[in-house]
Amino acid sequence: SVGDLLGGQTGIDWRTYGNYGGAAQEIRVRGMSGDGTQVLVNGVTVNSPSLGTADVGAIPMNAIDRIEVVKGSGSVLYGSGAMGGLVNIVTKEPRRDQMDLKASAGYGSENSYRLSAENGMFVFGDLGYYITVNRSETDGFRDNSDLTQNDASAKLVLDKGETLHLSLYADIIDRESGRPGVETPAGTETFRVNGVAVYNDESANLLNEQSDLNKHIVLALKSRPLSWLGINLQTDYTTMESDNYNRYYDSWTAGNLPGSTTEVVNDIFGIEGNFEITPFSGATVLIGAQHKDYDWDYTSVSLDGYGDPASELVGSADVHTTGVFGEVQYRPVKYVKLSLGARNEDHSEFGSEFLPRGGLIINPTETTALKFNGGKHFKAPTPNDLFWPYEDWGWGSGAEGNPDLEPETGSHWDASLEQSLADNKLFFSATYFNWDIDDKITWVADASYFYRPENFSRYEADGWELGAVIGPFANVTLSVDYTYVDAKEQYEGGVKRQALYSAKNFFKAGLTYWFNFGLDLTATIRYTDERPAFYDGYDESEPDEILDDYWTVDLKANQRLGENWTLSCQVNNLFDEDYDTYVETFYDQTGAGTKCRYPGAGKSIFVSATYTY
Repeated sequence: SVGDLLGGQTGIDWRTYGNYGGAAQEIRVRGMSGDGTQVLVNGVTVNSPSLGTADVGAIPMNAIDRIEVVKGSGSVLYGSGAMGGLVNIVTKEPRRDQMDLKASAGYGSENSYRLSAENGMFVFGDLGYYITVNRSETDGFRDNSDLTQNDASAKLVLDKGETLHLSLYADIIDRESGRPGVETPAGTETFRVNGVAVYNDESANLLNEQSDLNKHIVLALKSRPLSWLGINLQTDYTTMESDNYNRYYDSWTAGNLPGSTTEVVNDIFGIEGNFEITPFSGATVLIGAQHKDYDWDYTSVSLDGYGDPASELVGSADVHTTGVFGEVQYRPVKYVKLSLGARNEDHSEFGSEFLPRGGLIINPTETTALKFNGGKHFKAPTPNDLFWPYEDWGWGSGAEGNPDLEPETGSHWDASLEQSLADNKLFFSATYFNWDIDDKITWVADASYFYRPENFSRYEADGWELGAVIGPFANVTLSVDYTYVDAKEQYEGGVKRQALYSAKNFFKAGLTYWFNFGLDLTATIRYTDERPAFYDGYDESEPDEILDDYWTVDLKANQRLGENWTLSCQVNNLFDEDYDTYVETFYDQTGAGTKCRYPGAGKSIFVSATYTY
């Protein structure tokens, strides 16, 4: 997955809610929460407007041509949410004078399988296409942890070189999964209501399910009609539909199984354009604008103790935002490059934000770079935060959105050294970074447990990123990455403390060796430090729950057979390391609550065969 590919890279942490098939995978940059990383596919944000985060585990790998990662404040060019950085995924395009055809089938642990196919070519002249289709299933590591995903993508291209490049991209991703919750305490026995199993010794819930249907369509035009002028225009439409089915045991309803079905639909329309002007040698000016319109619809149907509809709660809203941005880059001499940019964002709910950004690159030699970057960033409140309809849970408890929220704002800056040696066979980098977020949005409960989002906390961090790549030497490449993050959180009236689920130390090492007869072997080692998982109050500086540190080892082997076939075997978590990812309270049939954990994925094996024409 994309998370598995990027996880452990310098400054990047991959988070998931444990070992079930539909568990969302978040990319976190430099210790910032997942909603601080903007994920793009062909320039279109795939972050959920409702949640602010992107589930990169749903993005099919065989559609990807390359992944570009930019760390640091990206709000000047990309708007809300690009506070820690952004991940831009560019999908495949057809290649001239070549037909690409690939089919793959694989099977592995937990009764997992994946079927995939892709095909791309220029049909005639300058018109071409690239298509991918995939189906995957898994039973997961626990009961009710299954996943089924079907997805397809297509890109049509009219390529006339720099004069005109026109592309139309569309995809659909359909996922259905169980949601088992945390692993229950040791010795838990299966609990049934009227013969229906509610939880057992593996899973806190055997009934909850989720389905997601996401669709994107992107029309993009790139042209350089003059040597000094580049034009980029794009329009896109996205629809994201999420359905959640929830049932639970409630002793107050005579031992029946009440619950709810919740449907959230986001429709997003976007249009963007920019001009890239080169007024003279060494200088580039970028001027652009971006507009997005969000339609949000929420429908929740409460279910009685027998699973029948009882009452309905609905909400809807329309949000739009317009950003105007510009950036100047200038290299007066070959040793120095300067950049300065700014964005003014006008949001229909909270008004305007002005966001400056600047950078400096010094190249004392051709193999040495000193880089300095800094700027402001922001993240708009989500529709869930702003417009969640009033819910009455009884006895004064409930939840409601807050339309008076302000955006989260702050700054992000870094300084780095990059050095290549030995004819570029040795590369290392060192970066210091610092960021902060004011007015962090948090759902806060009053004395009656009525929840409402408020600009209630502050979030900050500084740290180091160190990385090195050695090779290739004698068929061997070694990469080593280490990240130190000191992330702090502080709620209003509380103490400053280590941020929840934020580890201080991350380490990754990868070793690849390839043989002349077509076999390559890769071993990857990852380390994640301990993390605070629960504080008993805003004024507590020591956590009541700590997730232990852990190591994992992954192995992968690829064997080429002739010109067309490849056999692959991947073993994740080779030594079956036990580790946990998040903490949540599990309530048994008596109403007693126990802090339990989402277990990380255990050892798994997946074997596949691929035919490439």
